[in-house]
Amino acid sequence: MTTYLLIDLTNTYFRARHTAHRASTTEEKVAFAIHVTLASINKCWRDQKGDHVVFCLEGRSWRKDFYKPYKANRSEARAALSVSEAEEDRAFWEGLDHLKDYFRERTNCTVLQHPELEADDLIAGWIQTHTNDKHIIVSSDSDFHQLLADNVKQYNGVTDELHTLEGIFNYKGQLVIDKKTKEAKTAPNPEWLLFEKCMRGDTSDNIFSAYPGVREKGTKNKVGLREAFADRDNKGFMWNNLMLQKWVDHNGVEHRVLDDYYRNVKLCDLSAQPDDIQQIITECITAEEHKTKNISQVGIRLLKFCAEYDLQKISEQVQSYAEPLNARYSE
Repeated sequence: MTTYLLIDLTNTYFRARHTAHRASTTEEKVAFAIHVTLASINKCWRDQKGDHVVFCLEGRSWRKDFYKPYKANRSEARAALSVSEAEEDRAFWEGLDHLKDYFRERTNCTVLQHPELEADDLIAGWIQTHTNDKHIIVSSDSDFHQLLADNVKQYNGVTDELHTLEGIFNYKGQLVIDKKTKEAKTAPNPEWLLFEKCMRGDTSDNIFSAYPGVREKGTKNKVGLREAFADRDNKGFMWNNLMLQKWVDHNGVEHRVLDDYYRNVKLCDLSAQPDDIQQIITECITAEEHKTKNISQVGIRLLKFCAEYDLQKISEQVQSYAEPLNARYSE
């Protein structure tokens, strides 16, 4: 059984950006983001005893054609950036491109990217085509909780936490304690979290709720999400009572909850993409699997890359950091 590290590269890289010191220059922030990315990979590789690293990157998502509002808020946010903010943003995207090219051309890692797919699609697709292996998703995105299984865990390199079906663990292997309740954080329930997201939508991705204002727990006169979720298999009274409700949006358009729910399932459920998209995912992964990478002197190449960004601490431990980058894919 092979253990794959599935790196959500854009997420890991840009999340690290926000932890850099505010007084740092743009060049220092980019270097820091690269350092954190490489450190996260190295730590996860050793802790989880990885065998091969797979980097997954964003393309222009098919979801934008299926649902026009999808991530439209992000374009608006970019348009509102000041000149200096836009310049820093450009520098970070250039740094990500350089990092991606480095992984693709100077390491033995697998790099997956397709013009119509998001990293989420590729990570889910890799897991679905390697069902007999173990997978560690490296990302801070909680959307991946829907993929957690006995053979799938998620490592958050920013908080240094491992999310599993058994619970959420810190760097010492201890359960993470909730600061408010003083109790161990609840282990993720993939099926419930996916259902809740499909009902509530996702403001960060501009996916609208299927039923605005719906309560998690119902009352005597109104069914809530928990009751409908418990009735999801039988499709009985609780399910239909909630799903057949109708509501009117701010434009005066009437919606039926069930219709918007299934729209959100297609957008959010990483096993429910349209058939043609699932075919593209499979073809993209298969094409990369059939490429034979045999890059030599990975350690020396890493030293040269570190010199470009003055990554001294990584250079001092180059053998350790080069190990996951040198591991070839084996079917």
